[in-house]
Amino acid sequence: MVGVWRDDVISDTRTRLALRVAGPSDGPPIVLVHGWAQSARCWANLQAGPLAQTHRLIAVDLRGHGDSDVPADGYDSSAAWAADVRALLAYAGRPAVLVGWSYGGLVITDYLRHHGTGGVAGIVLVGAITEIGRGHPGGRVGPVMRAALPAALSDDPAVAEPALRDFVHHMAATEPNDELLAEAMRVPAFVRAALFARDVASADVLAAVDVPTLVVHGRQDGVVDPSAGEFAAGLVPGATVTWLDTGHLPWVEDQPGFERALSAHVDRCLRVGA
Repeated sequence: MVGVWRDDVISDTRTRLALRVAGPSDGPPIVLVHGWAQSARCWANLQAGPLAQTHRLIAVDLRGHGDSDVPADGYDSSAAWAADVRALLAYAGRPAVLVGWSYGGLVITDYLRHHGTGGVAGIVLVGAITEIGRGHPGGRVGPVMRAALPAALSDDPAVAEPALRDFVHHMAATEPNDELLAEAMRVPAFVRAALFARDVASADVLAAVDVPTLVVHGRQDGVVDPSAGEFAAGLVPGATVTWLDTGHLPWVEDQPGFERALSAHVDRCLRVGA
C-alpha cells in the first residue's frame, strides 16, 4: 500500500492549508482539489491506488475545511482562492495537473482567472462547477443539491445534520458513503454558507484555457447537473469528455474507469509539456 503523509503550505493570504500527499517525491505531480464541505480525505482510494506508485498525489484541505486554517473571510474572493492554488502549485515544484471535484472546479477557475495556466500542465474537472450564481449554466446543480439547501447551511446542528446526511447519502448512485458526513459536519456553518455567497461567470476564462483539459462527469450525478460539465467542455478549446455511469463520486463508484481516464489524460499532459 502507498503511504500517505501530512504536510502543509502557507498561501499568500497567510492561510495555512493542510495537505495529504502520496507517491514518489520525484513523480509528476497531480493536485487534488475537493468540493464543498469535504476534505482531502475524499481522495483516499486514489492515494492508495496504482497511480500513486508513479505520480505524486497532493490533496489539499481547502481553507475552512478539514485541518486547514479557518479564516474569518476570503471565501467570496476569487483572488483568495487563486492565491491558495498558487501555493499548491509552488509546493508541487513543477507544472502539475489540477484535478477539481465539484466546487473544486470553481476554485481552479479562480486560479485561471488571475494567473492563467502558469504552472499548470493540465486540468481535470470532475463533476465540477466552473461558475456559481443564478442563471450561470456552468454552476447548474441537480436535485440532491437543491434538496439540501438552505438547511445544510444552518448554524443549528439539529437542522444542518439531517440535510447534510441526506446530501452525502445521495451523492453516489450506488451505496452511501458515511465518511463524507463527518467531514461535512467539521466545516463551520459560516464557511458552508459563504461558499455559496458568490456570483461568478467564467465563459471567458474557460475559453482562454490552453492546456489539455478533461471533463469527467457521472451520468447520474444529482449534485452537479451534467449540463455544467457540458458547458465547460464546450468552451475549453480541445477539451475531452468522459462520461461514467456514476453519481457525484466517479473515482469511488467506478475507480477503475476513473483511473484509466485520469491516467491517460495525465500521460497526454506530460507529452504536450515535454
